[in-house]
Amino acid sequence: MNAAPLKDGEFQQFQAWLYRAAGINLTPAKKALVAGRLFKRLKHHRLNSYGDYFQLIMGHDAGAELQVALDLLTTNETYFFREPKHFDFLRQQVLPKVTPGKTLRLWSAASSSGEEAYSLAMTLADGLGSGPWAIVGSDISSQVLAKARSGHYSLERARTIPQPLLVKHCLKGTGSQEGTFLIERSLRERVHFMQINLNQALPNIGEFEVIFLRNVMIYFDQPTKQKVLARMLPLLKPGGYFIVSHSESLNGISDALKPISPSIYRKP
Repeated sequence: MNAAPLKDGEFQQFQAWLYRAAGINLTPAKKALVAGRLFKRLKHHRLNSYGDYFQLIMGHDAGAELQVALDLLTTNETYFFREPKHFDFLRQQVLPKVTPGKTLRLWSAASSSGEEAYSLAMTLADGLGSGPWAIVGSDISSQVLAKARSGHYSLERARTIPQPLLVKHCLKGTGSQEGTFLIERSLRERVHFMQINLNQALPNIGEFEVIFLRNVMIYFDQPTKQKVLARMLPLLKPGGYFIVSHSESLNGISDALKPISPSIYRKP
């Protein structure tokens, strides 16, 4: 089956829907990406056009397929210990000041397939040992969350994990699992993954000392950034840190946070 190319009008339908559903602003440059990611679904359903697929996911009984489309269009590349300076900041500036016996809570608010959340977990386990700490990892995509909960990755993904942490917290697969590794159970049990759409009212997940929201704001327009931040900031404890990626800035988005270094902000 050869589907017709993605027409401009059809792309605009997906563009408007994704903005409403997830606050993601797809530029025209993403048209080829949308066509590529959804093409297999057209083949799966034996549809001749992207317009037909859009009608399918907008139908009353298309809940599962709607989630599949959302997963395909919101999944982004990630890797362990991405932007290492943020983990250095945790290790050097945050962990030494933790009150003994007090639970440190972190939120990886766009955790994708789990690499960021587990990088945080390794950092905390290394710095705080068996002390009380917990991590929430959230994402809009159910598909990547299932991957994250498994804690099971191809061995090539391990190349960015510092060797001492890799040896201490990861299990190398053998036999039928050769070429893979597993995050050890005691670490997986400290990370709770849940589906959260930052573009909607947030569930009651408590307060956090540190919130990571990296490589997400670049997909939002200014009004959406302001709304997302307004939802999240009440969950950040006074004195807590809000961390974005080095390619992002909160300038002009909120005056409730004070920059302390590039991409790292603090709530007074």
